[in-house]
Amino acid sequence: MYWSGLALTTLATCLPLSTSGAVHLHGRDINAPLLDSYDYIVVGCGISGLVVTNRLSEDPSVNVLCIEAGDPDHYEPIIQDPVYVGADIGGIYDWDLSTTPQTQLDGAARPMPQGKVLGGGSILNAMCWNRGGQDDYNAWAALGNPGWDWEGMLPYFIKSETYTPVYSADIAREYSINYNPAVHGTSGPVQDSDQAYHRSANLFAALNYLGVPTEFDPNDGSSAGAAFVPTDLDPNNQTRSDARRTYFDPYVSRPNFHVITGQHVTRILIEGVGASYQVSNPTPGGNENGNGMNGMGSNEGFGFGPGGSTPALDNSTAPPRITRRQSPRTSNLRITGVEFAANASDVRRNITATREVIVAAGSLHSAQLLQLSGIGPSSVLNSFDIPIALDLPGVGNNLQDHCLVGTFYPYNNLSYPMPTELTSNATYNAQAESEYNAFKTGPWTAGSPNALAFNPLPLISNNSATILSGANDQAPTAYLADGLDPTIIAGYTLQKQSLVRRLAETTVASYEIINNNAGSLTVAVMHPFSRGQCYIHSPDPFEPPSIDPRWLTNPVDRQVLVEALLFNRQILAAPPMLPLQAAQFVPTVDADEATINQIINAGIRTEFHPSGTCAMLPLEQGGVVDPHLRVHGTQNLRVVDAGIFPMIPAAHLQAVVYAVAEKAGLSQPA
Repeated sequence: MYWSGLALTTLATCLPLSTSGAVHLHGRDINAPLLDSYDYIVVGCGISGLVVTNRLSEDPSVNVLCIEAGDPDHYEPIIQDPVYVGADIGGIYDWDLSTTPQTQLDGAARPMPQGKVLGGGSILNAMCWNRGGQDDYNAWAALGNPGWDWEGMLPYFIKSETYTPVYSADIAREYSINYNPAVHGTSGPVQDSDQAYHRSANLFAALNYLGVPTEFDPNDGSSAGAAFVPTDLDPNNQTRSDARRTYFDPYVSRPNFHVITGQHVTRILIEGVGASYQVSNPTPGGNENGNGMNGMGSNEGFGFGPGGSTPALDNSTAPPRITRRQSPRTSNLRITGVEFAANASDVRRNITATREVIVAAGSLHSAQLLQLSGIGPSSVLNSFDIPIALDLPGVGNNLQDHCLVGTFYPYNNLSYPMPTELTSNATYNAQAESEYNAFKTGPWTAGSPNALAFNPLPLISNNSATILSGANDQAPTAYLADGLDPTIIAGYTLQKQSLVRRLAETTVASYEIINNNAGSLTVAVMHPFSRGQCYIHSPDPFEPPSIDPRWLTNPVDRQVLVEALLFNRQILAAPPMLPLQAAQFVPTVDADEATINQIINAGIRTEFHPSGTCAMLPLEQGGVVDPHLRVHGTQNLRVVDAGIFPMIPAAHLQAVVYAVAEKAGLSQPA
């Protein structure tokens, strides 16, 4: 998700509370003593992990354990109140990861925020709730994934939500906020609704003037054009409706739904495959995968003290290391459980799964965990002397992200109220805070920018045919990383063909405009041609992975951004926008293409949507999981998170992850 960059109020009054000791919810500890074994073990208690754990535990005859490296939040205002969206990035609930230096841009590394907390990214994200287009999911199915087209996904989009339309007919008419009841849920866990505080009529009118339509319903699958996108905002109390509060808190007393926090899964246990214990420089104590929270962890209350039942792993008698260079086409590995520890200094412990292990650690950490466990590209595993259980080249490849570049066009007409007043006008902010606390109305109910536009390339550029013709003529390997397995190249070839065909349509978004109502029209690539990688760079599981998104390595993505920034000039010059009196500072109104490219090189950031690293594709296309989300070559290992996306949809991803997890939780492998 993209955050507006407006720290709308001071954070001094929102300091996080201590998370030491057991956490009590409705009379029950989250970190209760563990059982000897579980039917299902889920790694990662973010969106997908909590959804899957919740749905599996609806069967009272099974026990399900979800293991989370982060801690629970404490319902702090910085988490719950929409006005604080983005303010907690880099804090104790963030893994605080970084990319490798992006030499194709300006050589600098970039932050890659990811949630390290019960609820995962739903605690930190910008709350936007949209699904993308029908074509996104039909493309998934066309790549060899039956049941994952729009019609196959829609029931799970519906199942995950309770949608509340805008409360005011006048506002709905003024801002063209419409909805189709047939595609929305009315009894799902997550509350999503339309904000009651809007300021984007000028932008939408300008887009319409230039030929870009306004969407009827941004979640009905026809997603090209401008729209006010719902947010996961609970209309009953105007607070964040995240995965923890919707899939865990109401079910905390369910006896077979177990969660432990502050515990880092270090390895998946595979029958007949031992571990490498040759970590030459283990990370010091603390959950330090990235530079986020630095707590030392504790066995107290986690099932390892008096009455605990999980045996410690004695490294001095570790099982023999067996290297099995098996092909996933012929192997049928059985997963027996997981190994985990509070931190790098803690004793590592095993726990058994009798049915399945489900990895839901997010696209970056899921790929890392598979590789640490001996499932991944043999070249990567060999370089760290990790026993190879499965030579699966796709693990960590096919990384896709929505990259964005910000702009600065401050509005000089001060008669138009702007959200920056919350930081520049203390009196105004105090009044807004009082209104929010008393009535749950006013400016504080407006979180992230939700006035968005998903623009098709042919509608905004006369160069679209030339750009797509150039993409079509590219050799498949022209802009991929060196040394990729032929199956990865074969898969990308089909993906590129799909992108070229779809982006020629006037109904498919090529990029997004994010309007912050204060003079920024940020642009983000929605259907990238560039592909990155996420590999381990150490056998130490407490070291962060090496994340190389390789943004804009394919020149098509750069061309899309250039055209998008040039189109911003047309938007600002359109009659509906002229009353705002925008000053074009970044880029300037006369910036040439070379200058625009310099701005792009320096300004590129993530929209916080890494995906694709454990792609749901056939083996011959470099796939990692099959349509049941089962890892190729295994009996009982699944991945359920954004890593399984074969191609990233044109959407903010949380609604998609909820739906994928709902589908996985109710559709188990045969």
